[in-house]
Amino acid sequence: MQEIIQRLDAMRQAARMGGGQKRIDRQHAKGKLTARERVELFLDPGSFEEWDMFVEHRCTDFGMDRHHVPGDGVVTGYGTVNGRLIFVFSQDFTVFGGSLSESHAKKICKIMEHAMKVGAPVVGLNDSGGARIQEGVDSLAGYADVFQLNVLASGVIPQISLIMGPCAGGAVYSPAMTDFIFMVKDTSYMFVTGPDVVKTVTHEEVSAEELGGAMTHSTRSGVSDRAFENDVEALLMLRRFVNFLPASNREKPPVWPTEDPADRAEMSLDTLVPDDPNKPYDMKELILKIVDDEDFFELQPNHAGNILTGFARMQGATVGIVANQPMVLAGCLDIDSSKKAARFVRFCDAFNIPILTFVDVPGFLPGTDQEYNGIIKHGAKLLFAYAEATVPKVTLITRKAYGGAYDVMSSKHLRGDVNLAWPTAEIAVMGPKGAVEIIFRHDLGDEERIAAATAEYKEKFANPFVAGRRGFIDDVIMPHSTRKRICRSLAMLKDKELENPWRKHDNIPL
Repeated sequence: MQEIIQRLDAMRQAARMGGGQKRIDRQHAKGKLTARERVELFLDPGSFEEWDMFVEHRCTDFGMDRHHVPGDGVVTGYGTVNGRLIFVFSQDFTVFGGSLSESHAKKICKIMEHAMKVGAPVVGLNDSGGARIQEGVDSLAGYADVFQLNVLASGVIPQISLIMGPCAGGAVYSPAMTDFIFMVKDTSYMFVTGPDVVKTVTHEEVSAEELGGAMTHSTRSGVSDRAFENDVEALLMLRRFVNFLPASNREKPPVWPTEDPADRAEMSLDTLVPDDPNKPYDMKELILKIVDDEDFFELQPNHAGNILTGFARMQGATVGIVANQPMVLAGCLDIDSSKKAARFVRFCDAFNIPILTFVDVPGFLPGTDQEYNGIIKHGAKLLFAYAEATVPKVTLITRKAYGGAYDVMSSKHLRGDVNLAWPTAEIAVMGPKGAVEIIFRHDLGDEERIAAATAEYKEKFANPFVAGRRGFIDDVIMPHSTRKRICRSLAMLKDKELENPWRKHDNIPL
């Protein structure tokens, strides 16, 4: 008995050492934690239950039969974050560069299958050089197995990818199919083909950071939802983030205790919207002042800044927030903002998270660049997402709600449950100046007539009362009472039931 116990201890120690102390030191020298250190920091202390610690690859080609490391380059298992069950896999770059083998993939697939059975999120801590070349097609088959489970788990359990090292080739497609992607600045990157291949094929010279670094993907491409300074910040923020999410599509969002009164008035909101309709203001100020404890976890803050998305809480319960941002492009909807918001809305709908929408939108961004790149199809994604959503939807129009963009932003016509407006709201086909110039285009030289027509148009349409008379706005509220009115609306809607017609699946305009 003593002999087998000693053997077990030796095997566990070998697995914990991964690729050995030299490679661990090299990992630390790059400012990166090891796979196990990451798991320990992410999960509650002492909660991790590891699976498949002794799994090894079965490859015999190219001398691989002489190189075996228990665990085969990935640490898998489950634990808790603030007491809530989470499944996790953490790729170990010190073992074969974290490359994915057939055995490595099977370990990941096992925890994903169990996560779906019990209804718990899966978090992947990615740090891998890609497919293990020595295994050839077996490693590619392993990737495909993971991809298939990503698809089956989509909309069933939350899937989160934290990119903490290289992620190249086929390896990028698994994170791409998860719900959220976070990256670490300077040490993580994602691309389908690396800089060397790009140079060979297209003769472009580009660094790994420029091609697929955290800042590239969190600003330009929108692939990453957030970029963090280092491993420690990333893991601690990930702990904070998962607190907003339900465990599965069978549960409602978690409720956390708060001392922030539901009927708290915020008098400063009465002067948030400027008198000049062309002057911007910061919509984030409104969000922070009405949510619980000013706690707003913004997603993609540096990409498509003309729309804000993220999670917050109202009376302790998670809500998803979508808001036009007048500080960027006057809050216009464009291709990037439509895609950004549409995916977020669909996630919220899949996981029973109520959606709050704050509207100040003068329309869709005009121009040949937008038209040539498909604003019609991309704008329709956001329209489609709101229209199909069955979760509670509460909408507040703060200022402009013009044209088709008014319809798109969770209007009453797209089954908005509660649609409110501030007295400063302007709900119309278009702005007064543009409308008058079209209606009276033959009288543009008559300044008095144009001025009178503009004033008449403002009186008739540049206010919330016409829409209110039609029942498209449920109430015009004072800004300072916004938190109270939204909290009451959400409380009323907490047991809402609504089903779409049966279908195999929809066909969103991709």
